[in-house]
Formats: sequence, C-alpha cells, structure tokens
Amino acid sequence: MKGATALPAAAPADPTARGHATAGHGSPFSGSNGAKAASSTGTRMPSLDGLRAVSILMVCYGHLCGTRRFPVSIAQYGRWCGDVAHLGVLVFFVISGFLITLLLMGERETTGGISLKRFYLRRMVRIFPAFYAFILVMAIATASGAVQLTGRDFAYALTYTVNFEPGRSLQIGHLWSLSVEEQFYLLWPLTLLALRVRRALIVAVAAIFIGPLVRFAIHEWIFRVDPRFPDDTLTSFPAMFDYLAAGCALALLRPWLLTRTWYLRLTASRWLVLAVPLVLLINRMGSHTTAILLGSPVMNVCLALLIEASTRHERSLGGRFLNWKPVVYLGVLSYSLYLWQSPFLDHRSDAWMNAFPQNLMLVFLAALSSWFLVERPFTRLRKRLRHGDALPAIVREQRGCNTATSPPR
Repeated sequence: MKGATALPAAAPADPTARGHATAGHGSPFSGSNGAKAASSTGTRMPSLDGLRAVSILMVCYGHLCGTRRFPVSIAQYGRWCGDVAHLGVLVFFVISGFLITLLLMGERETTGGISLKRFYLRRMVRIFPAFYAFILVMAIATASGAVQLTGRDFAYALTYTVNFEPGRSLQIGHLWSLSVEEQFYLLWPLTLLALRVRRALIVAVAAIFIGPLVRFAIHEWIFRVDPRFPDDTLTSFPAMFDYLAAGCALALLRPWLLTRTWYLRLTASRWLVLAVPLVLLINRMGSHTTAILLGSPVMNVCLALLIEASTRHERSLGGRFLNWKPVVYLGVLSYSLYLWQSPFLDHRSDAWMNAFPQNLMLVFLAALSSWFLVERPFTRLRKRLRHGDALPAIVREQRGCNTATSPPR
C-alpha cells in the first residue's frame, strides 16, 4: 500500500472525570454527549496534536524508505510493521472522526443545533488555503516541466476526488486521504442532523464492519476475477469510512462509556500499551483475509482506546511525551507536512531534491513556509468566526487540534 498512500497513571485534573461524576447512569443515546464536560475546562483537548505528530512521522518514514541514500530500502520497508505510512493515515482518520463528532455534538448541546453553514465555512477556511496553494505550486511546476501532471490529475485534485482516480500520480496521489476527509466533512454533519444521535451511532458502528467487507470484496475481485480492476478503489470512501466511523462512534458513545467503571479502568490501565503491538501486527498482516475482516475492527477499537487514554491521561509517561512542546508543534505542522512530503519523498527519482537527507529538509522547509505564509494568517479569520458563533469552549480553544488527516488539520 506504500505506493497507494504516496503517499496517534490518570491525570489529577481529568476533565472527563467531572463528566463521570455528574453523568449518573445515562444511556449511550442520551442527549448529553460528554462534550459539555470536556469543554467545561476551557482548555484544548490534550494529546491530539501529539498523536498527529506520531502519525505524520509514520507517513514521512514510510515515504522516505527507498529514496536515494536513505538507509532503509523498499525491500526492507514493511518487514516488521507493515505499511506504516498507510497506518499513519488511518490514525489521522480515527482522530478526525472523533474530534469532528465531538465538536459537532458540543455545538448541538450548547446552541441546541448544528449550523451546517458555520461548520462548512470553518472547514473551508481551515483546509482550502493551504491545499489550493499546494495545487497552485504543482500547476506552476507542471507548466515549467519540473513535474508531470495531467489535466485529469488537477481535475480530481481540485474537486477532492483523488481517492477515486485510477492510476494517480505520485506527486498528488497522497491527496486521496484528504479527499476521503473532505467527503466525510460533507456527509457526516448531514447524517447527524438527519438521523440524530441514536441512528447516527448505529450508522457509525455498522460502517466499522461494512468497510472491511467492501475492502475484502474489492481485493477478491482484483485477485480472483479481474486483475485489471484498479486497486485505487481500495481508497474509495466506502472502503475507508470505517476508520473515520470508529472515531465518530467513540465520540458518540463516550458520555455513556465514561459512566462505566470497566471502561475507566481499561483506559487507565498500563496494559493498554499492548494495543500498540497488536495494531502493528494487524498492519503487518496487510491484505490477508483475516487482517481485513477481523483485524480491521480490532484495530479500530484499539486506536479509539489509545486516543481516549492519551487525551484523558496526559500526565502519564505517554501523555507527557505527546504533550511535549516540540511534539505538539510537529503535530500543528502535520497538515502542511502531509501536503508537501510526497513531491520530495519520491523513491523513484534520482534527483538531488529527492535524495536523503535534503529531501526531508525540503519537506520541513516547505511545510514551515506553508504554515507561516498561508495557514497561520487564516487563523485570525477562524478566530473571528469562532467568537461570532458562540460555540462551546472546546471549539473556540482547538486552535492547534485541527483535523486533516491527512492528515491532519
């Protein structure tokens, strides 16, 4: 999948503990979704930027492998842990589903509804500037002959449908995950509005099991029926939504789960660290039938539990690492890093800019330029939008916890 991806002891001041103390014995479908408890502290949700940092490091490492002078070759890549670049994207998906659902439900609990206009406007201001700046640079590079992209490539990229493009180019192929995210942003708020919490949760849980079935069907069709069938369909939205749905289900079930003693003990247990090698083992199994049908739901549950544990126990050893300022800053940069890593981390090219270590240095230079010249200036507009929306504190304070899975936003 490397080519296809071209391509995160309890804290004393645990905000969710407050929700646990007041929630009573609520139903998982009750109106209170826990967002109020989480937002009542008025602070950013811990660890999410750190998890994004881990995810983008996985993506960059995976795409560095095989580049000229990098010590790990393509043959060696994935030998122990599988396609970690793709895994990094999947972690981004779970984070996005969790955070976006939490923000939407927080708005619903505070204002009594969900404003699609405000949601889509905030997403556009957050995502579009850096994304279309990248596309503009790629268009200039194509016009100058430095990059070989077609009009079809740009049509798919401009419309956020790269995940449906067969034979996509490496320079923009990594945008498949951002396309999946954008399709999620379009569909999930509508689902919440149309179905309400109970039925939306049913949809999310069903998607966790339907997604692996879709991937298995595509995989079997390619290898047993028609080898010419494009394997890019494995990154289509129906085949990827289960990872986003895992985060959505966690956010919707969280208020009820936080009233369960077994859940609090599980997410505070040191033994939960065993979920990490389990995820890597499932990832190592790749497209094996067992990994697709059984491993995918288990991986989704493990990732959701790890996200829960890291956000609620930020003073644990892992939590302190994820909230260490350099790691947090890397997570803040993760969206721009993801946008710009693919043109420089090209293992098929012998060009100077694609050789290690200058390729990695160029990725960071491009990402920093994107952050300071494009992303950060638009944060002022986002702040004005948030102040004018009268949204809950968890929304107003999430400056560095944007989703883009791609990662990262």
